Amino acid sequence: MDPVWSLAPLPGLLLTIFGYLCGSIPFGLIITRLAGHGDIRTIGSGNIGTTNVLRTGSKKLAAATLVADAIKGTIPVLIGWRWGAEAAAIAGLAAFLGHVFPVWLRFKGGKGVATFLGVMFGFHWPLGLLFLVLWIAIAYFTRYSSAGGLSATALTALACIASLGGWPALAAIIMGIIVFIAHRENISRLLKGEESKIKLGK
Repeated sequence: MDPVWSLAPLPGLLLTIFGYLCGSIPFGLIITRLAGHGDIRTIGSGNIGTTNVLRTGSKKLAAATLVADAIKGTIPVLIGWRWGAEAAAIAGLAAFLGHVFPVWLRFKGGKGVATFLGVMFGFHWPLGLLFLVLWIAIAYFTRYSSAGGLSATALTALACIASLGGWPALAAIIMGIIVFIAHRENISRLLKGEESKIKLGK
C-alpha cells in the first residue's frame, strides 16, 4: 500500500509534539539516578540506553530502562492509530526521534533500539515480538548486544515493510537507518573484533 496522506494538520502537529515529548523522557538517566548510581552518562559509553545501564551491574535497572524506553514508543503509536496509519507512523517516529535527540540533554540521547521495539509493538504486536525474539537470540549466541539490536532492527523493519507497508513501513525505514548510524562505532568495533561482549552470569 502506497503512503497516502490524509491526516489533518492540527492532529498531526499535536501527535508529533506529544510523541517527541514522550520519547525524550530520559528514563535511563532518571532510573539510575533514583537508584543511587549518579549520572549514567559518566559510566561506560556515556549512553543513556539499556546496554549502558547494564554496565552499572544491575540487570533490574537495565530491564526497567528497556521497558520504559519501549513503552514511551508504544503509547504515542497506539494513540495515533485513532486517526489512522499515518498518524500512528508520525507519532512513533516522533517518539523515536525524541529518544535519540532529546532536547533536555542537548539532543544527545540513546541509540534508539528499545524505542524502535516499542514503536513496532504499537504498529503490530507480532512485529514487536519478532524483534524481541531476534534480539535476545542473536545477543545470546553472539554475546554482542549491538549485534542483536542491529540485526533485529533490520529484520523487523523488513517484516514491517512486507506486512504493513505504507506510512508504518516508511517510519520503520527511517528509524532503521538512524539506528545503524547511531551504532556506527559499534559496527566498526564488531568488524574489528573489538566490541565488548555482554555477561550472562550473575
